[in-house]
Amino acid sequence: MTHIQSFTFNALAENTYILYDETGEAIIIDPGCYDKREKEELVGFIDQNKLKPVKLLNTHAHVDHVLGNAFVKRQYGIELYLHESDLPVLHSVKVMAPYYGIMAYEETEVDQYLVAGETVTFGHSELEVRFVPGHAPGHVAFVSHADRFVIGGDVLFRGSVGRTDFPLSDFDTLATSIRTQLYTLPDDYVVYPGHMGSTTIGQEKRSNPFVRAVN
Repeated sequence: MTHIQSFTFNALAENTYILYDETGEAIIIDPGCYDKREKEELVGFIDQNKLKPVKLLNTHAHVDHVLGNAFVKRQYGIELYLHESDLPVLHSVKVMAPYYGIMAYEETEVDQYLVAGETVTFGHSELEVRFVPGHAPGHVAFVSHADRFVIGGDVLFRGSVGRTDFPLSDFDTLATSIRTQLYTLPDDYVVYPGHMGSTTIGQEKRSNPFVRAVN
């Protein structure tokens, strides 16, 4: 069984996730840890639970989701995975970060590209990679069919969806991604988003005011 631990980091209240199973192997998704306290909180949980991080994944590369990339790579000697289409977003962070009052952003390079339809494995667990652009051009979601959940980044929220007023964002593309890649999952799948609390596929299909399911 895959366990999920979430942290809310940085001034933009971004959700960072650690996933791990009974083997002790773990993956870190969207490390938004920026200051010393946040980094210590992340490392403290890993140490306390005797976990072994083996991969670092980004759902997408907006500034609040990548602030801890360099720290995590250095701390654990692991590779960073990102969809290739989001490289322009990642490369723009050094320019965008100061606009958010972030002056100490540390760049790092992508080591492996995520590909739609492939699986990410750790321990006895695996996640399907689904391509869900719109909020960002290379946005992906990670789906556990065994444990019936989605790590969705900034695509689908409880009663909302990801913003599309950023450069390289597009609402129609986002809506198509949600309908074809997320709303096609069973209703009981839990969505763990990049901000705010969790929801379910069924709840959003029924009541999300921005993207309704097509019957």
